[in-house]
Amino acid sequence: MLLTDITPIIGGPAAPALAKAAPLTLTAEIIRAEVSPGEDSERFWKVAADHLVPLKAPWLDFVPVKAEGTVLWDKDGREMLDFTSGQMSSLLGHCHPEITSTILRTSQTLDHLFSSMLSPPVTDLCTALADLLPVELSKFIFLSTGSETVECALKMAKMYTGRWEVVGFSTGYHGMSAGSSGATFVQGRAGFGPTMPGNYLLPVPDPLTSPFHRSDGSYDWQTELDYGWNLIDRQSTGNLAACIIEPIVSTGGMVELPHGYLEALKTHCEKRGMLLIIDEAQTGMARTGDMFAYQASTIIPDILLLSKTLGAGLPLGAVCTSPVISARLSEKGYMYYTTHMNDPIVCAVGAKVCEIVKREGMVRVAKEKGGVFKAGLEKLNEKYPFIRQVRGRGLMLALHTTSPSIGAALSDAAFKRGLNCNLVPLKELGGTIRIVPPLTVSYTEIERGLAILDESCQWVMKSVWKE
Repeated sequence: MLLTDITPIIGGPAAPALAKAAPLTLTAEIIRAEVSPGEDSERFWKVAADHLVPLKAPWLDFVPVKAEGTVLWDKDGREMLDFTSGQMSSLLGHCHPEITSTILRTSQTLDHLFSSMLSPPVTDLCTALADLLPVELSKFIFLSTGSETVECALKMAKMYTGRWEVVGFSTGYHGMSAGSSGATFVQGRAGFGPTMPGNYLLPVPDPLTSPFHRSDGSYDWQTELDYGWNLIDRQSTGNLAACIIEPIVSTGGMVELPHGYLEALKTHCEKRGMLLIIDEAQTGMARTGDMFAYQASTIIPDILLLSKTLGAGLPLGAVCTSPVISARLSEKGYMYYTTHMNDPIVCAVGAKVCEIVKREGMVRVAKEKGGVFKAGLEKLNEKYPFIRQVRGRGLMLALHTTSPSIGAALSDAAFKRGLNCNLVPLKELGGTIRIVPPLTVSYTEIERGLAILDESCQWVMKSVWKE
């Protein structure tokens, strides 16, 4: 890594004395002393092959036995910078001491209860979330996963409106269950037979893939949006119930919505009597430099969905809606129960996450660290021709490369050098590498990550890239 390229960017007022920061590396001897030696590697992978159902994405060749903050270690003491925050979920880093102590303390008194039985951690989470959200989003249902929150919200919209059709983005991702996968168009639809009926798509507003451009080359998202709704109106049976979208389309290429887009989308929904559902599984809880990403606009959604980041690595989701919608659903007999709704342990963790995010000023932290990180990525963009664009905001970032093969080569090279980031290998999207570290990532770790990416780009340039 050429630190002369990166240090001037990171050495500003947001990161004083960064170049003199202590090295992150721990010795293998320290790790071996702190963690279990683990199973024999050959036996480990044999058991995995014998008993785990293989999925489309292969298992990564790194077996963590210890995690702390932004770093994972295997049994031999090898380090891996986790710039995916687990599955985009460990908002406050791995094994955060306040989170682990909350889990331990709560589990010693309460663990799991009947779904209709409330406990103090549930009302604690209600209070904590209500303090962060407007009154229009002050009624909650607490569940376990993002897919569950989507199912719950779609049923809400269908019962509230009396209709059943759903609109989503052409590269949106909302889950793997029946309703959520029906509203997911980015991948995973093939091979399972018919999806839920009445699902329509809007073109994702991505200027790199859209055919809608004015004569001067500028992106015409307004015409694209109107055209999308025109097609939906032609297909609809008159039963449009909800539009569900991500405010930053993560799996679909880390696409930021154009300025004014959410306002225009809300107007289209209101015109048709639909509810607007915003899925902030990844963007919620200060990740993007706003407490919730929709707050970069002037609108308030009818339903807000939180999951990954709210639990900071534990399975917790929240459906947030208005008192008006809640009252109408109650009148109609709305029902949604799951085995682990309102579980005390995860609700206690959610309340603690809200407390930490507010107390530590994580909105400001994400903006400052994200600004430093993005500036470093922009330097790489200027330096290497196979990087088309840097995307995202806050600490939800991405490198958009020229092709899936280049993206794969770059992410693999980074992984071998100790940096885990995530490739979205969709042909129509190029190769988008998502970079989503915990909000607790240090400036030293940001510098180290940029160094690994630069070294990996150099390797791609010499060994893979052909103009």
